[in-house]
Amino acid sequence: MTLSQKVPVTILTGFLGSGKTTLLNRILTEEHGKRIAVIENEFGEVGIDQALVINADEEVFEMSNGCLCCTVRGDLIRVLNNLNKRRDKFDYVLVETTGLADPGPVAQTFFMDEELAAEYALDGIVTLVDAAHIEQQLGRSDESTEQIAFADVLVLNKTDLVKDSALDMLESRIRDINRMAQVVRSEHANVPVTTVLDLGAFDLDQVLERRPTFLEPEYPFEWTGVYSLDKGRYELTLEEGPDPTMSLVVVSEQGTDDAALRESAEWCVREYAEPAQIIQPGEDIPAGKHVSLQLDYPGRKSFFLDTDSPIRIGLYAQHLPEEFDLKLNTDGAVVHHEVERTWVAQHEHDDEVGSISIEVDGDVDAERLNGWLGRLLMERGVDIFRMKGFISVAGESRRFVFQGVHMLFDGQPDREWGDEPRRNQLVFIGRNLDEQDMREGFEACLI
Repeated sequence: MTLSQKVPVTILTGFLGSGKTTLLNRILTEEHGKRIAVIENEFGEVGIDQALVINADEEVFEMSNGCLCCTVRGDLIRVLNNLNKRRDKFDYVLVETTGLADPGPVAQTFFMDEELAAEYALDGIVTLVDAAHIEQQLGRSDESTEQIAFADVLVLNKTDLVKDSALDMLESRIRDINRMAQVVRSEHANVPVTTVLDLGAFDLDQVLERRPTFLEPEYPFEWTGVYSLDKGRYELTLEEGPDPTMSLVVVSEQGTDDAALRESAEWCVREYAEPAQIIQPGEDIPAGKHVSLQLDYPGRKSFFLDTDSPIRIGLYAQHLPEEFDLKLNTDGAVVHHEVERTWVAQHEHDDEVGSISIEVDGDVDAERLNGWLGRLLMERGVDIFRMKGFISVAGESRRFVFQGVHMLFDGQPDREWGDEPRRNQLVFIGRNLDEQDMREGFEACLI
């Protein structure tokens, strides 16, 4: 398939609250003649963004409770491959990443997976920059810097909240991070569609020049050990380690050269995106399945592998073996691996940053809600990176949709509730947030 026949893909990224959903809605309502499939990802337990995206003819696929640059890479591969079965329904793909995602590993997917590379072409990476908060974010988040560095187009958004002189200094700073990107200023993400779609802008050679390790993908596992086994029953033993579980995939007929290891690693990315099968101590480990070995018991734990004939297997483990004193044994003797490989593990987000999701039925008292939100933003606004959701206000026939960044809050009535159950859904993303306190504060607003 030639490049022109491939489906173009735009990655839409930007730190929390920069205006990605606003820009997405603008794209979906423009008269551009494209049929767009939208893939969204969120950081948190409750999916909100799909409910905030306007009703459009385009199809929206949402992947929640994961980071698109970590284990959800397998979900992205699966969604895109499933889209291939519906090629008559769309001719463009937009991937909106979570605001905490480094876009690099997302872009890698279109080069590392041969099936996707044959069908899709990465058209460009568009990064929205929150002009009012980017200075603060750059000082506290590596992700915001990575998002700027990888962009083909930088949309400097919310310029109405910043003085012109400060904007000039800000633009100079982001150009110091990325001199290759086009910078477009905007209010409310109002930019021409031609500045963000059909760019033909992503240049792999330029990216490799800036980051030679770009095509070294991140994986949801850290270690592989390859073992040659005779027919028999084998015991995998582990001590307690840093986690109460160990994710694992056993790959049969595993080669030992680098190409074979990488091929199996890419296959395991998809398996790791599947829900893990829970394996208790004493149980057998199935081959070719994502399993979660339960280790929250005292002492050494044993799990078992059966082989019907001589075979070479690979263990693709979430953690390094020394962290759990992992050993493979048979008849009381330790079986040593032929080859081992340590992988670039999935990147770690700031442990202090997390999401709080509140879901509760019923109506809220508007006055109590205003008082609670006012106190929350005054006391914790600096630590609240992003908030969004919808609320059922007593006496109102329409749901109330809100979004916010730090101490900035914006909300308005949305569609009629109709026969839909009146339910409140709120998501807060921030640093060191007290979930119990926030949940009790909101529930006190209910009638």
